[in-house]
Amino acid sequence: MSVPFPQIDPVIFSIGPFSLRWYSLAYIAGLAVAWWYLTRLIKKPALWPKSGPPLTRVLLDDVVFWVAIGVMAGGRLGYLLFYEPALIIAPWEKLFGIVPFPPALMTWNGGMSFHGGLIGVTLVGVWFARKHKLNMLSLGDMFACVTPFGLFFGRLANFINAELYGRPWDGPWAMVFPSDPLGVARHPSQLYEAALEGIALFAILFVATRVYGLLKRPGATMGLFLAGYAVSRIIVENFREPDAHMPDFPLGLTMGMMLSVPMLLLGLWLIWRTRSAPEKAAA
Repeated sequence: MSVPFPQIDPVIFSIGPFSLRWYSLAYIAGLAVAWWYLTRLIKKPALWPKSGPPLTRVLLDDVVFWVAIGVMAGGRLGYLLFYEPALIIAPWEKLFGIVPFPPALMTWNGGMSFHGGLIGVTLVGVWFARKHKLNMLSLGDMFACVTPFGLFFGRLANFINAELYGRPWDGPWAMVFPSDPLGVARHPSQLYEAALEGIALFAILFVATRVYGLLKRPGATMGLFLAGYAVSRIIVENFREPDAHMPDFPLGLTMGMMLSVPMLLLGLWLIWRTRSAPEKAAA
């Protein structure tokens, strides 16, 4: 038993050599919705510590630009390092037989890594906070509040692209993905990730910040996001088909699980660190 896979063209439209894909639109939508939500969030000083939101509207527009660069550069490099290092030493391909391209720019080979994107955003955030003398932890809390938007749109794009599908399964909502060489029914694990990493995690962060005032404890919201994402990813990895080119880890662990464990530990530490004396937590 399986549900028919909705055949959606990964390319929205093409004009000459230019093509707009759902995956690209997911990044654009995630950044746009994140910017919109943050403009509202910084207008509510009651949610933040006594010092107020970590930045002004002008600086918000600036940091969103740099975050976009951090996400794309970190996501791509993270994929190459964590999931397919062979691409780093692969022979350079040529565009139209004329211009050589380094493997890092061959986005048609492989994909992006969330963990790499997270590292990229972290480095950008640290640099931006130091440059403008901002509260680094509160800035991280800001990013944490909106990251589920990008995760949600990104996982939907993965589903449309019929990539990162789940393990074989014959349940009531199993699907046969057109990109699957085996052609067997599988878990639509991309939708599980969109639900957990996107919708559920945003709801948890929304309640924690709006009802329980977690933003008053610099670093705690970031910790809750890291821990929540790690738990969500570890759960979904049990239903997601492991990458074929990855080595076998003991106890059935996957690369996604291995990368999520440090996130879980760091997240729990940040929450524990800010359990009392909110203002001191920013030190």
